[in-house]
Amino acid sequence: MPIGPEMRRLRAEHAALTTLSQLLLDLIRTPERPRPTELESVRGMLRDTLLRHLKCEDWILYPRLKASGNAEVVAMASEFVREMGHIAQDFAAYDAKWTAERIADDWPGFCSETEVVLDVLGLRIERENCDLYPVAEQLDLA
Repeated sequence: MPIGPEMRRLRAEHAALTTLSQLLLDLIRTPERPRPTELESVRGMLRDTLLRHLKCEDWILYPRLKASGNAEVVAMASEFVREMGHIAQDFAAYDAKWTAERIADDWPGFCSETEVVLDVLGLRIERENCDLYPVAEQLDLA
């Protein structure tokens, strides 16, 4: 099966992650604290979409790129994994740390750390969209 359908899915997930990140940023930047249920809803959607997305990359995209036989593509895929492979673990640690109770106790800390996490995520999405995904789409790996 060509990778085209997976690439469309990955790009759609990038769009969803960008939208959810902006929603979360909007919530933490408002003068009034959002309702905990509203905050958790957006955080949950972001978490679920991100974890599903990263699994798809790890299980489908990166193995196909590494098996492409193209030395430059293999090197690029390996570099992306090395640079960004920790994002799932970092996000899981962030998510576990910021329980509803802890958020209520340290709203400024939560807001500050959330901005850092979303900045890292945004940079990854941008690099993949600009550098990695076009290569994968051009190869149209079977």
